Parts: sequence; structure tokens; C-alpha cells
Amino acid sequence: MKPHHYTTALTIAGSDSGGGAGIQADLKTFSALGCYGMSVITAVTAQNTRQVTGIHELEPGFVEKQLRAVLDDIHVDAVKIGMLSSADIVRRVASCLKDYPSKPLVLDTVMVAKSGDKLLKDDAIAAMTETLFPLANVITPNVAETFELTGIRIDSSDSLHAAAGRLLNMGAGHVLIKGGHMEGDEANDYLFSHDNDGLEVETFHGKKINTANKHGTGCTYASAIAACLAKGYNLRKAVAIAKDYTNHAIEAGAAYELGKGHGPVHHFYQIWSA
Repeated sequence: MKPHHYTTALTIAGSDSGGGAGIQADLKTFSALGCYGMSVITAVTAQNTRQVTGIHELEPGFVEKQLRAVLDDIHVDAVKIGMLSSADIVRRVASCLKDYPSKPLVLDTVMVAKSGDKLLKDDAIAAMTETLFPLANVITPNVAETFELTGIRIDSSDSLHAAAGRLLNMGAGHVLIKGGHMEGDEANDYLFSHDNDGLEVETFHGKKINTANKHGTGCTYASAIAACLAKGYNLRKAVAIAKDYTNHAIEAGAAYELGKGHGPVHHFYQIWSA
């Protein structure tokens, strides 16, 4: 009798002691969507729902050792990258991933926590665009991160397209600009790619959910995309499933109170409701 094989996903990110974002959110998302999750920790944060009180960055060589330990032994169906903290860690991760090609890679360009605390050093931003963008199937910046990366403030359709074009020209295969922080009641996301005539864009529609419990939303969304890619869905289908999952997780989490600040989304709403 042949053994069963797990669908697997690997997260490379920081640890959130509060459990709502980072490695913890990624692994919960992988499990909720039917993937066996593995992790490479880049930094350990002391944080809760209100603030980040400390960040302890792991030595870059040990980050690489974790990554090679997983990739040398376990088949990985997709990779999700989150908080990388420093330029040295960025370069180590990129160099290592080049030795293990052909894995779908989702790069969440996380720079600032929900509390406003910086999670990526300034010199690491340039390193990320230079070394990881060309490896990524899709990057997932929100509008604030898009501005940091491009210098273009998104306030119109033209500026949205201009920013996406600039990000694509940095080497990413696709760009998913998340519109949850834009003005108005809509929370639409925009998936951009190059085509023969310029830019191709697909809009994924959504409505804003009135709750403070959105800690870890970006981590969850990107991890859900990675999980769906691991299961063999194409990128458009993966984004659609991931957005639906994340929206339901936000809606379910809104009913709970955890901590005194930005609470988490409910990753296991499907299981708990059953």
C-alpha cells in the first residue's frame, strides 16, 4: 500500500508571541486550508494586540540553516515569505531559495505591524526588491507598502496602474495590491501582470468589515494564497479562495474579544462552527 503524501507549505517569517500574525498565523492558515505547514523563523518578537515591545533578530546563518534543513529533507509545494527583518537575512534566504527552484513563492512585503512598529529595516527593502522580487510568483503589498516601494501614492486608477507597473518592472511575476486601506467602503484587491499590450489587471471585490480584530490579516491572506498554490490552483483561483477565506476569518473573529488592541482573525472558523 502506497503511503499518503501531504500537501506542504513553508513559511519564512517572524514569530508573534501574541499568536495573531507571523509564523503563528501562517501555520494556522496552512492547517485550516489542508496543508502540512513548516516554518523558518527569522526573528522573535515580543508583542501583543497593542504593540511590539521588542524584536530579537536571529543570526542570518541560523536562518539559512533552518531553511536548508527543511528543503534538504521535505518536499515543499509552496513557500510564503513574511517578516525578514534585515538585509543580511533577505540575502541569505534568496541565495538559499535559488538552490531549490520551481516552488511557487508568495512574498508578503511586510514592513510595519498593525500597531505601527517597523518590522523591516530600511536597508532590507532594497535587498528584498533586488533579490526576492525576481523569485516571487506574486508579491502582496498593501497601499502603504506600495508607496514605500514605489514612491507612488495610490489615489486614482492611474496611480494604481503606475505603481503596479513599477513593481512588475522590479521583477515580480505578479503583483497583488491590497486595497483594504483605500478610502470608501470597498476592500478590493487588484492582481496585475504583464501581457502583450501592457498591464493586465483582475479585480477581486470585497467590502470593509467594521472591526478592530484584523491583526494578522496580511499574513493570513498571503499564506492562504500559498496554500492554494500548493494544492495546484492557478494564481487567480488561489487569490479568489484566499480572499474569501480571509474575509470569513475576519467576520468570525469580529465576534470575539482578545486583548485590548487589534485582535486576531479567526483562522479556524470552519472547524469551530461545525
